[in-house]
Amino acid sequence: MASAAEQLASNLNFAAFSKATDLKKRIWFTLGALIVYRLGTYIPMPGINPDELARAFAQQSTGILGLFNMFAGGAVGRMAIFALGIMPYISASIIIQLMTSVVPSLEALKKEGEQGRKVINQYTRYGTVILATVQAYGISAGLETQGSIVVDPGLFFRISSVITLVGGTMFLMWLGEQITARGIGNGISLIIFTGIVANLPAALAQLLELGRTGALSTTVILLVMVVAVVCIAGIVFFERAQRRLLIQYPKRQVGNRMFQGDTSHLPLKLNTAGVIPPIFASSLLLLPVTIANFTDTTQLPGWASAIITALGHGQPLYMALYALMIGFFAFFYTAVVFNPKETADNLKKHGGFIPGIRPGERTAEYIDYVLTRITVVGAIYLVIICLLPEFLISAVGIPFYLGGTSLLIVVSVTMDTVAQVQGHLLAHQYEGLVKKAKLRGGRRGGR
Repeated sequence: MASAAEQLASNLNFAAFSKATDLKKRIWFTLGALIVYRLGTYIPMPGINPDELARAFAQQSTGILGLFNMFAGGAVGRMAIFALGIMPYISASIIIQLMTSVVPSLEALKKEGEQGRKVINQYTRYGTVILATVQAYGISAGLETQGSIVVDPGLFFRISSVITLVGGTMFLMWLGEQITARGIGNGISLIIFTGIVANLPAALAQLLELGRTGALSTTVILLVMVVAVVCIAGIVFFERAQRRLLIQYPKRQVGNRMFQGDTSHLPLKLNTAGVIPPIFASSLLLLPVTIANFTDTTQLPGWASAIITALGHGQPLYMALYALMIGFFAFFYTAVVFNPKETADNLKKHGGFIPGIRPGERTAEYIDYVLTRITVVGAIYLVIICLLPEFLISAVGIPFYLGGTSLLIVVSVTMDTVAQVQGHLLAHQYEGLVKKAKLRGGRRGGR
């Protein structure tokens, strides 16, 4: 089956694209919204000394701050009004998803359709405000302890910082929802995508500069580029991979007519968890190193210093824990977002069944068995994609933005956006065919 990009390349022509007025409006709206986001990452938070901030951030860029700075498009390093980025919203969404599997009232809301989804989205917004407030206060309090970064420390600075950072996060959340509704692609994903892509040219320039100065050999630079191409090809292949379960529907009689039974497929993605496992694993692993960087390491016990050293980039303990946590979160998040029993009940309700498998409990067990097997392959794929660039980062010191997590996000969002563009073009072509058919029918009727 051809991918969305291949279908778009085969069907796209400038005449069809120029006539797709709605698609052009959506693309322009998306580009305008993303430009607004990028401008916001350069508006500094009040009360900050930029020179001292740049000096302090250079020492902490290898920890969790570097990861958040990548997702925020460099706003953390500049301590801009969008420094929190969209991460509080993503964290709140994941927490609400976990709670829907535990809390019966939220699970009932999830089954109510569109109305229940609106209520859950409202709970997610409330959770975003709470998480953003806690994180913003922690950032403001932490900045006051870092020498002369804050010009005038005190209660007023903390209050103004919390209001500024929480307001920036809520604006980004609203902007992402507007892109999803009135633009093209998923707005939240595109905001993260834009932040990563905006820093990729600087990362490539830094890599080439290391080669020009002789810090890296030409062979190493070519190896990095080959690994990046291989990772991108692997991501495209595995993100498109599906295990399709054959579903049959029996014959049914409507009035005096007998309808033949249909066949369909239940697609199970190889990587159901998406980019969540690498993000969670990276955040948890980099947290101890970041906390240690903000404290005086000479006052830590010997065992604590040894653990922090072992959790550095490229260390065997870091790599082993990173792989184990990616595998754990791949299974855990898949179990949260996909319920085999609910899928089996829906199939039974509509008369569908898997050939050779009894409807109901047996079908749920079979779906769970297949999903577990393909999730093993998906977890291995995520571990390889994320660890391969990590080895290069630790061995040759390539920029952090060329890591496996950033490549995974960029490629996945690109594929999703291209698929939506293809869908809009096909819908426009169908509308044109329907209009032509109506016009021809009207002329024949007039004659």
